[in-house]
Amino acid sequence: MKKETSIAKLMERFTKAASMQRWNDHIRPVEFTELDKQAHKMVIVYILAKSEEERRKEYLESSGRDFKALPVDWNYLVEGGIFEFLHRLILTDIKPPVFHKMIEDRETKEMLNQHVFNELEDDMRGLNRKFHKRFQNYFENPENNVERRILRAAHYLATNWEFKIIYHTAPFIYGIEETKQNIENQIEDHYDLIGVQKLLLGKRSFGFVDLCGQLRFQKRWAHSPRVPETSVLGHMLIVAITSYLCTMEMDVEACKGRFYNNYFGGLFHDLPEVLTKDIISPIKRVDKEVDRRIREYEHEKMEEKLLPLLPKPWHREMRYLTGTGFGGEELTEFKNRIIVNGKVRTVQTIEDGYNEDIYFPLDGEMLDVCDKISAYLEAILSMKHGITSESLIQGKDKIFEDYKSRKINGINFEGIFDYFNGR
Repeated sequence: MKKETSIAKLMERFTKAASMQRWNDHIRPVEFTELDKQAHKMVIVYILAKSEEERRKEYLESSGRDFKALPVDWNYLVEGGIFEFLHRLILTDIKPPVFHKMIEDRETKEMLNQHVFNELEDDMRGLNRKFHKRFQNYFENPENNVERRILRAAHYLATNWEFKIIYHTAPFIYGIEETKQNIENQIEDHYDLIGVQKLLLGKRSFGFVDLCGQLRFQKRWAHSPRVPETSVLGHMLIVAITSYLCTMEMDVEACKGRFYNNYFGGLFHDLPEVLTKDIISPIKRVDKEVDRRIREYEHEKMEEKLLPLLPKPWHREMRYLTGTGFGGEELTEFKNRIIVNGKVRTVQTIEDGYNEDIYFPLDGEMLDVCDKISAYLEAILSMKHGITSESLIQGKDKIFEDYKSRKINGINFEGIFDYFNGR
């Protein structure tokens, strides 16, 4: 099986999580989906991991130790998020309390894990075999490290964000107090993480997490009915995961910084839309000048409203990940970029000697294709469900014409299009 086929299969599986309803045994004022929950979880992972990394760095510097030996393994965090999402997709029909009870029994846990491995074996066959082995090892030999604790904490914080909406809607429902207590207890178990403390105290980073959570309620393709409906937040996660998988399958071995930037660049690429809403492509395509002004407005709002919710030392990285162009730098959202001597530079290709952590490389062109091919999949899935519209067809066709022949870093995106088209 080709690597492009495996990437396409996983993209489809992840996107279908937009149909997986959460809290469907509770009164809900809005729909909560598994895709949105997993996306929100990874936003929280970023906040927790950056906070923990910052605290450890301050400690090591003050103690005179080598502060380069930071504790957070970002690749492990990202892959852990992907692995846990896949695991959840296969075992979605098991209610969380029942699931947690079942995995307390070692034999039952091994049987469930083997079921997950068997279900996903075909999907992952074309991918790097080391990735497949890491996936299995993640569940067969769980480690008690800071990365796992961050992932667990983010899981319960994202769950709690949903639950508070449900709780205030119907606090009188039988058993809801017990659910509330269980979630709070799980979060309290991770109170040693500095990021958890900040979020629970409602510090400014909580505002960032809260605003990102609101992207759950902004639907994509606003002028077209679709099944499944995907949110801006869910779409951002699909782009992030797709970008990570493509980075892993490049012809060259990507440096760690490239994995980090390509994933979180995908996860935050639509972040300004929390303030501007999802401006549809036909409006952006009216004129190049209109598109430029829309982007500048989005980035201005990000400077005014979003960045102040993050610690100041993180601002430059967030501008870099989202491609915002302030401080004399150009807009670089979908351009290949590196950092040299503290300044952002756009480059034709990262392969021109920049595939090293010291350059902090980001494959903007690849992110662009991952973004568009994710939108293409959203349209294709809806059409397969029999829900379509003229704008959906036009959007799908334009993406296909513009991106069908793209080949970047050894990834032939035509193979992904072919899979979605059933060829």
